[in-house]
Amino acid sequence: MALRDRLRRMVQKPGSADLAPLRALVEDAGEREDRVRALSDADLTAAATALRPTAPGAEAGKKRSAGGKGGADDDIDLAELCALGREAARRTLGERPYDVQLVGALALLRGQVAEMATGEGKTLAGAIAAAGYALRGRRVHVMSVNDYLARRDAEWMGPLYALLGVSVAWIGQTSTPEERRAAYAADVTYAPVSEVGFDLLRDRLATSAEDLVLPEPEVALIDEADSVLVDEAMVPLVLAGAADTAGADPSYADLVRRLRPGRDYGTDTEARNVQLTSAGAREVERSLGGIDLYAPDNLDVLTAVNVALHAEVLLQRDVDYIVRDGAVKLINESRGRVALLQRWPDGLQAAVEAKEALDASPSGEILDSVTVQELIGRYPVRCGMTGTAMAVAGQLREFYGLDVAVIPPNRPCVRDDRPDRLYATSADKEVAVVEEIAAAHATGRPVLVGTGDVAESERLARRLVRAGFEPVVLNAKNDAEEAAIIARAGAPGAITVSTQIAGRGTDIRLGGPTPERAPGTAPLDGPDAASHQEVVEAGGLLVIGTGRYHSSRLDDQLRGRAGRQGDPGASVFFTSLQDDLVTRYAPDEEYKGGAGDDGLIDAKSAHWIVGHAQRVAEGVDLELHRNTWRYNHLIGLQRAELLAEREEVLRGDAGDRLMAEKAPAKHTELVGRVGAGEVARAARQLLLFHLDRRWSDHLGFLTDVREGIHLRSLGRGMDPLIEFNSEAVPAGKRLLPDARAAAVAAFEKLEVAGDGTLDLAGAGLQRPSATWTYLVHDNPFGSLDERTLKGLISLFKGRK
Repeated sequence: MALRDRLRRMVQKPGSADLAPLRALVEDAGEREDRVRALSDADLTAAATALRPTAPGAEAGKKRSAGGKGGADDDIDLAELCALGREAARRTLGERPYDVQLVGALALLRGQVAEMATGEGKTLAGAIAAAGYALRGRRVHVMSVNDYLARRDAEWMGPLYALLGVSVAWIGQTSTPEERRAAYAADVTYAPVSEVGFDLLRDRLATSAEDLVLPEPEVALIDEADSVLVDEAMVPLVLAGAADTAGADPSYADLVRRLRPGRDYGTDTEARNVQLTSAGAREVERSLGGIDLYAPDNLDVLTAVNVALHAEVLLQRDVDYIVRDGAVKLINESRGRVALLQRWPDGLQAAVEAKEALDASPSGEILDSVTVQELIGRYPVRCGMTGTAMAVAGQLREFYGLDVAVIPPNRPCVRDDRPDRLYATSADKEVAVVEEIAAAHATGRPVLVGTGDVAESERLARRLVRAGFEPVVLNAKNDAEEAAIIARAGAPGAITVSTQIAGRGTDIRLGGPTPERAPGTAPLDGPDAASHQEVVEAGGLLVIGTGRYHSSRLDDQLRGRAGRQGDPGASVFFTSLQDDLVTRYAPDEEYKGGAGDDGLIDAKSAHWIVGHAQRVAEGVDLELHRNTWRYNHLIGLQRAELLAEREEVLRGDAGDRLMAEKAPAKHTELVGRVGAGEVARAARQLLLFHLDRRWSDHLGFLTDVREGIHLRSLGRGMDPLIEFNSEAVPAGKRLLPDARAAAVAAFEKLEVAGDGTLDLAGAGLQRPSATWTYLVHDNPFGSLDERTLKGLISLFKGRK
């Protein structure tokens, strides 16, 4: 690399990846277009297959790749790939990829995150990149956020892959182990991130090499990369086993419901903590028969009361969760959708179910877990695409070593992004929002209103109905109708009130849908052309935000619904000094100026408060990410050591050798009675069981340590992470020796069963009768134990 290029890389800002080499490749591909277009389908497939390094006819010394550490091998002709991919898309999908789509594909092949605006064709760019990796002989996992997108994109892009000679498959929640193995055997596999993680966890507990499902990781191509890699990076995916655990006692939910705010309990300024007052503690003790709530013997009761209090006060129905089909369904804050398979830690989950008088959902002991960040970190090559990556470019670099390539739009964006309208009160803001909607509707202009949560979306919709309008509501309660609702959101005069569910993976077309048109395939020349022109003349889609989100990326996602592919459109956010964002993250900032008769505030100092609150919120999220990563990094190192031993046991004779060394007499006796093969099988199963058992116990131990570490560190004046490591490191060093010792002790107890096999159950090998997977929604207000103990300190101070 030339010195000039080295210097440029050293001072390069996140997101300023140089696109010039990629544009040169695309220009080269354009010069080949006529030749490639003259190929027959069979010749085109043969030409693509010839790109494979091991394919007959593959030329040595292909053009060098566009560079970058992430992806492309140096022997693939990327310009030829672009030319073939463009022609394959034209023939199979009816689309000729724009130059910028090919630039996006090349950025992915360079191992970067491609930022591409809404409507710019990320799905097709991702497919061309995935095909490029596959043609280079690398297995590609295209990770989406749900089953629907995985299946849709795999089937939609399937003809493109077929013409390029690349096999493709998809995996969903209901896929069987056999279907999963077959899907992972394809060149390109589309799957939700969670399903790949669950397969990894199940493989980690496999007792036979033939039961393994997930192949070795090679390339991860991540859709909605900022959401997956940042927003959900620390979400633990969990494999749990059946255990005798009871749900929460409903009596505690009834008890805390009778407590009075202010007198019996108080919340902090951020509404992220709640604690009993002295009066509240006395009321609880009286209600429970005069017990001493803080006696050591009543620790479980104290914990149950505090968990129930948190569930009652801090978790709100239709904000943090909804109740559907007799069950609590969590809401994903960054997407507004129901968080499928997601739950809070068992104690809090059970408390919310008791609060809502619902049957307790299955609980159990955690056998293993992995965070999304750990899962993605296993892949040697990572890349992704999204509409909003620049805002988290620093985190993508810090946690994944990924650069962002900002891909310009095919057509300049002409959307009118208006300044925020700030009001003194929430009531003033809501009146102004309705007036803005009414004015736009009167001109025939479609309006999309983004709200903060389910409750707000329904409250605004009711207000609009009272005003004589007919809004359509889209939120977590009817997310199954998302596609149909969004398809109509661009129709003349349409009013769509939505949570952040409309902020990702959606494409609003001006004028509404054309029935016979598949998504993104044909030009706009169908029966909705007149409606399209009507909406264009009205100014295009108007996007209204009823408040700034806690992340500027979510604001940008909502704003990006308008102005796709050069369409006209506008966006405006209505905020107030009473918004949750301000009261939670800038409670000490005061605006002492005045407001207009309608409550409108123009002062820059007031607008600064809103921006400041958002910056604080983003900073809090980043610090939580860093802090959680620090804890999980150590756990990951310990897990890696244990998994290395487990792999040797699973695929080799490490278990048999251990028993022959540590229990030679018993080993010789059993070999003489049942044969060497049966003894090796039993040794393998016993050592695997005790490795898994010790790891599950270790996870529980680490959870308990971390929950209580903060107060202990405060008492000693030490860093919580140092305190955590001081207990976690020695415990981790005991893992393997303890597991081996336990396995040897169990081996010594082995007896021969009546059928001539060794009785493993009699030696204590009893795996869970059932297992299931889910995602843990990390406590939305921090550590329960930490806040509970802090509350105790405050209480004891008050009693002195």
